[in-house]
Amino acid sequence: MGVQNIMSAEDFFISPENLPWYLASQDLVKDSKNCVVRELGGGVSNIVLLVEWPGEPERRWVVKQSLGKLRVKDDWRSDRERILREVDAIRLLRPNLGKALPDVIHMDRQNYLYIMTAAPQGSLVWKESLLACRRSDLSVAREVGLLLARLINCTGASPKFELWFHDRTHFDQLRIHPYYRTTAERQPGHSEVQIALRELIADSLKIRTSIVHGDYSPKNILVHGRDIFLIDFEVVHWGDPSFDAAFLMNHLFLKAFHRPQFAPIYFDAAREFWKALRIGLGADTPRYFEFMTIRHLGGLMLARIDGKSPVEYICDDETKEIVRDVARKILLDPPSSLEKLVERISYEF
Repeated sequence: MGVQNIMSAEDFFISPENLPWYLASQDLVKDSKNCVVRELGGGVSNIVLLVEWPGEPERRWVVKQSLGKLRVKDDWRSDRERILREVDAIRLLRPNLGKALPDVIHMDRQNYLYIMTAAPQGSLVWKESLLACRRSDLSVAREVGLLLARLINCTGASPKFELWFHDRTHFDQLRIHPYYRTTAERQPGHSEVQIALRELIADSLKIRTSIVHGDYSPKNILVHGRDIFLIDFEVVHWGDPSFDAAFLMNHLFLKAFHRPQFAPIYFDAAREFWKALRIGLGADTPRYFEFMTIRHLGGLMLARIDGKSPVEYICDDETKEIVRDVARKILLDPPSSLEKLVERISYEF
């Protein structure tokens, strides 16, 4: 099959084997034999490959291609065009967030893929560091909180972001439906929890104040020295920024349930993140922001047990039931502050 036929085929998917050929066909490299390609783990919605050149440590690319059917047990599908919005988000946000974001090198709309610069060699995925319980995670948590504040502040003041990202279809496909609606359906004996989740969806969708990353997670934050690097903007939209705050802290709390002997480290990281975020947002932070963050935490905590994307490291039924119980209590009786929420969760340990 010739180059043009393969390029137009709907079933063309990149792999470590065909990517060098693809790069050469797009005039991105002169000699495809000089590059080394390997698949990057993590994520269920894309194919992600790393391209490196031996002897050129500064030259590293990541190639990302969206999938229509996600690689999970449930039948979970999403429009592949979400990757086009991801590229738009990176290009529009990079002038404000600088080196914390990658640089887009190439975009292929027909095959739903793009190429970006990779994080510096030696960068560590923050999720891996958190699971190893390193004290340096506190300083990372501060930077992650400040970066989210910058994201909210710089987009909330600019109407162009609302114009570009007002459509929330991909957010619904990848977050609201598989997380909240599916979780509500899987609570047949808890009608009050179902109602709380539906009210959370309705209240959150009314808020439209800034860009929302939608996957503000330790797995999408790479750490290199004192610098952090944010990736994965495929569910970016204009909406409720408290979702991002809750999404990040939910991962910290879930790791506390997973490794209770290190729970104080995770709680301290959550406090540092929240403190830095509030300082970065400033005195004009809406009063609803903290309350909505707490409500999202309850919903997301339950969703990572009973939704379409269960957290992979909580496997035993006893821990799952503990998380469910805590999450339901948060949804039905939200504490008045994040600090009180941390105190409530800490009682479980």
